[in-house]
Amino acid sequence: MALNFANNNSLSAITTLPASISGGGMTLISEQTASSSSTIDFTSGIDSTYDSYVFKFYDIHPATNRAIFQFQADTGTNTSYNTTATTTYFQAYHKENDGNTSLAYNDSHDDAQSTSFLNLTVHHSNNDDSCASGTLQIFNPSSDTFVKHFIGNFNHMYEESGGDEYSWENFKAGYFNLTTPLTRFRFKYSTGNIDSGVIKLYGIS
Repeated sequence: MALNFANNNSLSAITTLPASISGGGMTLISEQTASSSSTIDFTSGIDSTYDSYVFKFYDIHPATNRAIFQFQADTGTNTSYNTTATTTYFQAYHKENDGNTSLAYNDSHDDAQSTSFLNLTVHHSNNDDSCASGTLQIFNPSSDTFVKHFIGNFNHMYEESGGDEYSWENFKAGYFNLTTPLTRFRFKYSTGNIDSGVIKLYGIS
């Protein structure tokens, strides 16, 4: 029996994969730029083409100090953005002056069968240099059998009521408790507009 060995020359000569092997990757579907926007809505491009979709958030800046960045989802026939969801949340933070650090579960940002908008950040500073960046992944939103799971991860500049600031990492996960396909997502702040920032939607193959 002959043995085949890979070497640098043979690997560098490979330009395509066999049809039976998937290369994976992310496909950009759409992007939106906020400009004093009350909401950013994605109402197309989310269907059965991909099993997973990822939103990426770049330099999201609130118009109002200590606002909370939020999202909700809906189906093709309901546009109220009030889908029932159950979630969990934990956080890690570090104060700018090194005076306080933590890694902790925080049930004040959990949701139990809630139809409200779901928090992705906490009290976000609106200083000129402040922003939030992160990702939100939705798994199999077109399923007509299972609930729809999601995982969000954000970092932002948090501001205490007294003005002290932190690097604040947010971890949010949960599921939308319905079996109807989700086709639309809305992003907004708890108060005030999205002053600026870019949101991109990708399909994951």
